[in-house]
Amino acid sequence: MLAGIITPPIIIASSANFDALTSQYLVSTSLIVSAILSSVQITRFHILKTPYYIGTGLISVVGTSFAIIPVSSGAFTQFYANGICKTNADGTKLPCVEGYGALLGTACCCALLEVLLSFMPARILKRIFPPLVTGPTVTLIGISLIQSGFQDWAGGSNGCAARPTSGIYRLCPTIYAPKPLPWGSAQFVGLGFLVFVSILLLERFGAPIMKSCAVALSLLIGCIVAAATGYFDRSGIDEAPAASFVWVKTFPLSIYGPLVLPLLAVFIVLAMEAIGDITATCDVSRIEVEGAEFDSRIQGGVLADGLNGLLAGLCTITPLSTFAQNNGVVALTRCANRFAGYCACFFLLMMGIFSKFAAALVAIPSSVLGGVTTFLFSSVAVSGIRIISTVPFTRRNRFILTASFAVGFGATLEPTWFSYVFAYTGGDARGGFFDAIELVLETGFAVTGFLAMFLNLVLPEEEEDEPRELTANIADDADDREEWERIRKAEGHPRSADRHDLETSEADVEKGVAGV
Repeated sequence: MLAGIITPPIIIASSANFDALTSQYLVSTSLIVSAILSSVQITRFHILKTPYYIGTGLISVVGTSFAIIPVSSGAFTQFYANGICKTNADGTKLPCVEGYGALLGTACCCALLEVLLSFMPARILKRIFPPLVTGPTVTLIGISLIQSGFQDWAGGSNGCAARPTSGIYRLCPTIYAPKPLPWGSAQFVGLGFLVFVSILLLERFGAPIMKSCAVALSLLIGCIVAAATGYFDRSGIDEAPAASFVWVKTFPLSIYGPLVLPLLAVFIVLAMEAIGDITATCDVSRIEVEGAEFDSRIQGGVLADGLNGLLAGLCTITPLSTFAQNNGVVALTRCANRFAGYCACFFLLMMGIFSKFAAALVAIPSSVLGGVTTFLFSSVAVSGIRIISTVPFTRRNRFILTASFAVGFGATLEPTWFSYVFAYTGGDARGGFFDAIELVLETGFAVTGFLAMFLNLVLPEEEEDEPRELTANIADDADDREEWERIRKAEGHPRSADRHDLETSEADVEKGVAGV
């Protein structure tokens, strides 16, 4: 969970071109806010004189959501293009404090959507946002993030990835690093490969608890090797203050209209993820997964998730989400006692307050972090595929998946495909509206989610058009029968056993055709 909490603020700080001290603050604050708001989810407060709750009453640790990263990356690109974020005369991008404040302010407003969704009956939510909608969306989130992980693996996802010939980013991570090298150098790729292979080896040969901590242990291995070979920069650790807390640094909050639609899609995804994760946590915790008590846990969890997104923004951190790792930890340790969750919150709080720890995390070389994040981001995509696997593959559902994935994959692979459609360059409301359309259509998971939801609501339901008992082997038996019959006629002496096999094959085919 620790790697999942610290990764989004590090990547977002890189997109905003923040300095080391600001990045350290964001990591520290992410740990602190995750600890405080996790305790809200775990405690479960009853709202007086209402049937509603805040929190799940389960071990539900929350952390900074990965879903915000694609939106923030596209937003900062747009901020620098339209002048909200400044650049030097030589083209070097300056820290985008105003852009980050706009991201936080808009996220606070959009979090109210998830709060409202929490008061809707679960059956209505599942009708509007079924696995057919959330599965492709989560898959595209993971796929779009893998690009950032691979860029870090090769040296860095900042300006050095373009391999400029001048400026501080002509070497990765910058020319001031202890051992700067061009992006894609074998040394960087080797460090990332070491971390990635460590995860695989721990999964194959490690004890159960080591498998659960494989990501954190492989990150530690990578840091040790990077420090021993001189790639670890400890100057930021020396300069970091002894302690930190929320609001040590602040950002000017504002609302950026073009970000509204993409962020609404983010909070819809977070609500659906919360429902799935809470259901799985109830299951492994031996708590009923149906009935009024279960519905109240779902309602309280989604409400807390929405309020956490609002409070996180006010605490200078991007939205939080309920971690799926909660289910694995409970299943592995067989401990669903909330006291264990409170202990985890305490350790997260201490790690956040003592900012030297956050400084050490920020100092991790990009290639080491890239080896870990690539694995984590791939796991997000696999989670989406798992959700899709619960959907029956009828003709209607295949059509919806095909249509939504077509534009989603296209926007992910070619993110600037819609950048030149609108020629208008004014800074008024019309320009903001055009920017909003452009940002949505260039954010793969957002356009996939909206299109899948629309098609799911307008296309009529159909009966399943392919029987589950008809397998590929049975479907091919008719052709196999003709081929064997032709061989026997050529030989001129069919055997009785062959006739028996032929009759069996024909019977199987007839059953399959009858099912169709």
